[in-house]
Amino acid sequence: MSKSVLITGSTGAIGEAAAKAFFDKGYKLFLHYNNNEEKARKLKEKFDATLLKWDMRDSQTIKKELENLSIDILVNNVAITDDAHIFWMDDAQWESVIDTNLNGTYRVTKAVLANMIKNKSGVIINIVSISGLIGNLGQANYAASKGAIAAFTKTLCLDLARFNIRVNAVAPGIIRSNMSKNIDEKNYQKIIPLGRFGEPEEVAEAILFLSEAKYISGEILNVSGGMVR
Repeated sequence: MSKSVLITGSTGAIGEAAAKAFFDKGYKLFLHYNNNEEKARKLKEKFDATLLKWDMRDSQTIKKELENLSIDILVNNVAITDDAHIFWMDDAQWESVIDTNLNGTYRVTKAVLANMIKNKSGVIINIVSISGLIGNLGQANYAASKGAIAAFTKTLCLDLARFNIRVNAVAPGIIRSNMSKNIDEKNYQKIIPLGRFGEPEEVAEAILFLSEAKYISGEILNVSGGMVR
């Protein structure tokens, strides 16, 4: 029987790349989305996946969708940004990003843990960001959410090791996606040792590696072309 993987935010660039990586290895896919119905339908057909829909701020729907679902691997990939310098950031911007990214990750993780603990097996991979490790101008809310998820990863590693559940994180640098489409790559070539932006598939390689590396837990793997080291 093939193992199952749940990827949140599957319609994003990294989510889709991760779905393909797991599909190619024969995993059964559960793909979460919220707004992008058209893209989700395409992924369903492409990867023979089961679609799951919820807003990451909706605790009740998340519990309802996941309470009876047994998942071997969880990839917490959902993230939004709403950038502003802290002196111009309003409360709604802060709260929306924190509630979606950080609290949403908590909600989904908590919902799948009961069955992982029952099965005494599981893998959780959290997608953080180099912004959460070193900060980034105008991203106090996003960086705070990702830094908190990095700490969440370290703590879950300790909490869940007794149940044979491994918890790791991947911290992408600047990856080609909708989030980075307005960033001029030329301006970053000198500060990225590899001299280019990363590809979603390169993040997916790291996710797949951590999903199968049986003696790695509590680690944060930077995928930043040497930008963070």
